[in-house]
Amino acid sequence: MSQRLHMRPLEELNYADKRVLVRVDINSPLDPKTHRILNTNRIEKSVPTLSHLLDNGAALGILAHQGDTLNYRDLVPLEEHAGVLSGLLGREVGYIDDVAGPAAVEAVKALKPGQALLLGNVRYLTEEVSSFENAVTLKPSEMLDCYLVRRLAPLFDIYVNDAFAAAHRNAPSMVAFQEVLPSAAGRLLFDEVAALRKVMDAPARPAVFLLGGLKISDAFSMMLKVLETGAADTILTCGVTGIIMLMAQGADVGEAMRTFISDRSLDVFVEPARTYLRDYPGRIEVPSDLACQVDGGRVEMSVAALPGTDIYPDIGRDTAERYARIIAAAGTVFVNGPPGVYEDEAFACGTKRLFEALRDTDAYTVVGGGDSVSAAARFIDLKDLDYVCTAGGAMVRFLSGIELPLLTAMQKAFENNI
Repeated sequence: MSQRLHMRPLEELNYADKRVLVRVDINSPLDPKTHRILNTNRIEKSVPTLSHLLDNGAALGILAHQGDTLNYRDLVPLEEHAGVLSGLLGREVGYIDDVAGPAAVEAVKALKPGQALLLGNVRYLTEEVSSFENAVTLKPSEMLDCYLVRRLAPLFDIYVNDAFAAAHRNAPSMVAFQEVLPSAAGRLLFDEVAALRKVMDAPARPAVFLLGGLKISDAFSMMLKVLETGAADTILTCGVTGIIMLMAQGADVGEAMRTFISDRSLDVFVEPARTYLRDYPGRIEVPSDLACQVDGGRVEMSVAALPGTDIYPDIGRDTAERYARIIAAAGTVFVNGPPGVYEDEAFACGTKRLFEALRDTDAYTVVGGGDSVSAAARFIDLKDLDYVCTAGGAMVRFLSGIELPLLTAMQKAFENNI
């Protein structure tokens, strides 16, 4: 059902006395005021691959990004990331605030076996930002004259990619080096694909998808795929996705909620929701009660008795308990999107209850997406989950059956024995 591909494992190449260029995704949430790293989850997940390369005698050049044109406030140097990596690896990771210029080239040439150097933020280069990717459509073979590839490829013997979270990006650092260097997939890349394939291809039954949050385009993209293929036996809808489903059923969610939906152009999902409910009866669960704020406090009410003047930042306790029972009886549970506005204590109840159910179930559990992981980390120990995916957009596209440029490039390199 999901993408079938082959990638060369990390262990198949010899790294002794070789210069290895490794692309990781350590793009981390930052404090909006200080720009300091708030969560090191992605950095931690890159350590096994980096350790393997260094322990096997590689001289390591590391490519990574932080922020983008669409998230320019986080477009900062990677010096702090290098410090975090140094602590996690137990050895110094050098840093140079230059991606592929003369200083970076000389620093790479000076690397000795067992040494690591984190190069500057690749998003400082125009050819690496999303606005360039969207405006200029290039095939990997056409990227060989890009500044990054032209400058760095001659310096390295091997290319390793361990950046599944950026797998949806058709950028030179992600897909072009495979055209000219022997290439292998890092351990995290293999782990991410294996976990998501387990959810899509061979889930223990019943398989349950919990879809919430505000970014409902992701939920609807995945929803159709997993319903069509049978990957999901049951979909639990909450957050704005749940509201859209209620509207599709004809529930009166009130003027304030309808305005909230229409102002964000989310009403376009009502008709698809109506189609899914009709075509897949009994497989989509919708909220039976919701929570709103009245006189500064939380008030819960059934869907049949919603006021017309409020929005609903959380599911109610009856819905949370019903969903928790479904999770408890599941064989596989995948979560993308928190059930409510968990940052507000008054409306964290639904999210807390369902993540506790996720912690306590015997099912194989996978959580993906930045908000979902942050919500899980607030209420449970992430170690109680079977897999925490580092990806957001790449994960959604993979589960929606959309081709990912990185996986295509890695498979091509494997097939061509590059």
